[in-house]
Amino acid sequence: MKTFDVVALGEAMVEFNQTTAGLPGYLRGFGGDTSNSVIAAARAGARCGYLSRVGRDTFGQSLLDLWTEEGVATTAIERDAEHPTGIYFVTHGPNGHEFSYLRAGSAASRMTPAWLQNGVASELLSASKILHVSGISMAISSSSCDTVFAAIQLAREAATLVSFDANLRLKLWPLARARACITQAISMSDIFLPSMEDASILCGLNDPDQVVDWGHSLGAQIVVLKLGSEGALVSDGSRRERIASHQVQLIDATGAGDCFAGNLLARMAQGCTAFEAARYANAAAALAVQGFGAVSPLPRPDAVRALL
Repeated sequence: MKTFDVVALGEAMVEFNQTTAGLPGYLRGFGGDTSNSVIAAARAGARCGYLSRVGRDTFGQSLLDLWTEEGVATTAIERDAEHPTGIYFVTHGPNGHEFSYLRAGSAASRMTPAWLQNGVASELLSASKILHVSGISMAISSSSCDTVFAAIQLAREAATLVSFDANLRLKLWPLARARACITQAISMSDIFLPSMEDASILCGLNDPDQVVDWGHSLGAQIVVLKLGSEGALVSDGSRRERIASHQVQLIDATGAGDCFAGNLLARMAQGCTAFEAARYANAAAALAVQGFGAVSPLPRPDAVRALL
């Protein structure tokens, strides 16, 4: 019997988010795509855990405190006394939000398959219904990329579903390598969660239905294409449904896609179909963009149900 609903693997960071464009004030928060997603899943009522490494520093401790407060199991988090926890800054301007990262050589970038395969980490992964990983986790270092593939393989051997979010970041790796690694990860995944922007770069297609077909052709059983302000397109291979967007006041879209992923996986782990889960996740993401930061605005179920 699986004792966890969703576990995620990746890098979490401390965030400093500009509160007013052009002014020096920053609000401290937390980020990291898969960490955001697993916290979103926990707030949606899922039993969650996280697989990562953090520095033995103040920022690393603050992340451990965050996960504990959010009900995310930290038994598989390793502390690193020699390498720091990553941080990043978010600024806002006429072209939207921009990110500046201080993550080179971070503790999380030192993840290795050997670390993952220790007793605690592999047991947590095997005990979960769904593993969630992303392209960012693969891009931060070669050893981290190897670790993501090792996690996917362990999940498959344990009958744990694999969810993969492309989250393409070309500042972290060249397109040719990104395309090769991401397409391989899709082929090993059960649930593929691309954005339209990422998908068009990866496969050269601009039609949502063709992008969904591409995801299925690589092997993903379920494809949920995130369309931002236009909602989402969901397919299980035999049925396809467009999920309409919610009209809300946009304040900060920093973690909207992560919020969507976490809520979708939480609902699927709890027995919802991909279509039911996507409608819920779409509403959750609409609520998340109405606050600053990646974690603080992640909604609770009462708020999501009220919007629905």
